[in-house]
Amino acid sequence: MITLDFFAVNVALPAIAAELGAGPAAVQLVVVGYGLAYAAGLITWGRLGDLHGRRRLFAIGLGLFTAASAACGLAPSAGLLVAARVLQGVAAGMMAPQVLAILGTSFDGPARVRAFAAFGLAKGMAGVFGQLIGGALITADADGLGWRLVFLVNIPIGLLALLRVRSVIPESRVDGGVLDGRGAALAALALTAFVLPLVVGREQGWPVWAWLSLAGAVVLAAVFARVQKLVDVRVFSRRGFTRGALLTTGYYAAMGAFLLVLSLYLQDGLGLGPLGAGLLYTALGAGFLVVLVRGPAVVTRLGGHRVIAIGALALSAGWVALAGTVLATDEPLWLVPALLVCGLGMGLVMAQLTATAIADVPPEQVGAASGVLNTAIQVGSAVGAAAIGVVFYGVAGPAAALAASLGALAALGIVIAASVPK
Repeated sequence: MITLDFFAVNVALPAIAAELGAGPAAVQLVVVGYGLAYAAGLITWGRLGDLHGRRRLFAIGLGLFTAASAACGLAPSAGLLVAARVLQGVAAGMMAPQVLAILGTSFDGPARVRAFAAFGLAKGMAGVFGQLIGGALITADADGLGWRLVFLVNIPIGLLALLRVRSVIPESRVDGGVLDGRGAALAALALTAFVLPLVVGREQGWPVWAWLSLAGAVVLAAVFARVQKLVDVRVFSRRGFTRGALLTTGYYAAMGAFLLVLSLYLQDGLGLGPLGAGLLYTALGAGFLVVLVRGPAVVTRLGGHRVIAIGALALSAGWVALAGTVLATDEPLWLVPALLVCGLGMGLVMAQLTATAIADVPPEQVGAASGVLNTAIQVGSAVGAAAIGVVFYGVAGPAAALAASLGALAALGIVIAASVPK
């Protein structure tokens, strides 16, 4: 639900603007408010889960997310929708770090690898199919609800999940310790100051406030690193985790950029509607499904690190093929083979990236590790989307703009592959 709502809402924005009379700023806040509220509290919520019980925090977040989804779906005005989206983001940030921590403490050995692979693939499938599901729900328009279904569909899913939390998820916590309130505040302020200008700065022409905010984020991050007691810094002494966190940041920067420019090209360049653009994403999903079926055998044969490297190279090959295709033809169906290769690469990387990053992290540090990894995902996605916008909007013509963007991403994919530990 967390990842799906991030992507599915993109295709609902035109309908939301039309029905609620929302202006550009309000429409933008529907997306940005969720993302910022999500990212700002990740480290803090991870630490609170360590101290007070990960299952407890997950359940509270799940209940709040379900209630906020109902508020989004029933919102009578743009202002109330934005407020409900911010609440939804808070709840998402509360749940997300608990997931990795619960998996890390509930499984070990090969079972742990399989659990993280399932997590990565579920997250990837939600991202890939988010726009298709959103487009299908809006097109179905059941009972005239239209875009509201994108949010209301979370209610039965959330309630069913809540009923199963206690019987399925074991409780775990770290004994002793208190929450570092000063560190929590600094972390939230630093992340907000960094992510906000990256998300909205380009569309506003990079005003002075955006640069001041980025500079302030650096200062806040430095102060946080000096005084914080929120993150167990011993986790960074584990080389595998530190490299895994850097790879996670780079990979999600590439993914945030790729999904943005692909969506822009399909809808603005080819003129496809939400459902038509979403259907093309099924090619990415098909690649994921292949990995879901064959992935465990491949990992057993080759090892997790090698699978990540192969996946990153497959992604680069898919991006190069996709760039060549869009320059040669504007027929959407010709994009399918290259998108299938991209889906295979994405699946291979996501099935193992989290597992390898957190493989040697002990249970008492897994909460801190999960908060860091989730923050890396959000920061990487924001940086990638902001950076690729410079390339995409700097080239004339949608096909040429997409091809140039994909060329830059292919180079990043090669760097990621080369950075994977041997």
